[in-house]
Amino acid sequence: MVDPRFGRCAYFIVVDPITEKLEAAANPAADAMGGAGPQAAQTVANKGVVGLITGNVGPNAFQTLKAANIRIFQFASGTVKEALAKYKKGELRELSDSSVPQHFGSSRGK
Repeated sequence: MVDPRFGRCAYFIVVDPITEKLEAAANPAADAMGGAGPQAAQTVANKGVVGLITGNVGPNAFQTLKAANIRIFQFASGTVKEALAKYKKGELRELSDSSVPQHFGSSRGK
């Protein structure tokens, strides 16, 4: 299932959209005290990702992803397979701004 929280998800699933080869990578920022979004964004950027599918992304992570020229698409809920299928059909909305306020996925934000 796709986690609705980008910065605090447990894993990133990196998918080649053509071959559909998958790689699971642990998110080292999942339990960070602060700055999870930007840390997670840097991890994704370091993997060479050019497009991200996520439930939600906060403002700091959004800025870090955009600075790395990573396109961000929103997928509310479902499996990775469903997200990939919708991406391939052009059915996902590309975000032009963060989808949630700062600290949304932590205990400090709701």
